[in-house]
Amino acid sequence: MAQSVGRSTEKALIRVDVTSDTVCPWCFVGKRNLEKAMNSSKDLCNFEVWWHPFLLNPTSPKEGIKKSEFYKQKFGFERSNDIINRMTEVFRGVGLEYDTNGLTGSTLESHRLITFAGKQGFEKQNALVEELFLNYFSQGKYIGDREVLLEAARKVGVDGASEFLEDPNNGLKEVTDEIEKHSAVIRGVPYFVINGKHKLNGAQPPEVFLSAFKVAANDST
Repeated sequence: MAQSVGRSTEKALIRVDVTSDTVCPWCFVGKRNLEKAMNSSKDLCNFEVWWHPFLLNPTSPKEGIKKSEFYKQKFGFERSNDIINRMTEVFRGVGLEYDTNGLTGSTLESHRLITFAGKQGFEKQNALVEELFLNYFSQGKYIGDREVLLEAARKVGVDGASEFLEDPNNGLKEVTDEIEKHSAVIRGVPYFVINGKHKLNGAQPPEVFLSAFKVAANDST
């Protein structure tokens, strides 16, 4: 049974700021758990979720390399297999597929696009983040590819993406400033800040988010 978040008849507004990387599997799992908790609380709270950039692998090549090769280089053959098996199991637990096909690489372009989408509202930004996660983790697409990014933007209704990405300087300072700001205070992602003060690190289970919502809602009333 879901926990009660607040007793007021007026819905509390809960803002969730999420720092994540688009190639971080735990960020996708954390998003699913967050959404499950929000769905359980939708009758008591209104939610806004905003996404902020983080680079897990800042030196990753823009052109991309095979995921399987990257895992072996970073973790070694045996450990990479263990990680893949573990993440496959975790993803299934939240209703997702974990596809190790395709390429991985720089996520800077995806963060530029996500930041741009945020200027059109948190709903479109959330929809884009979801689509990019699905592209990368479940569909074997390389989200460093311009056409993949533009197709994701078209699918979720982000206007002007082609013109925005055409200039490599568009949004770059904003993304860089946010990365520098958040990298100074956190060590890993996903990282959640609820109503500006309640902080959670990692892909927390829905029950932890529910408890945080309850505290945040009580604070607001």
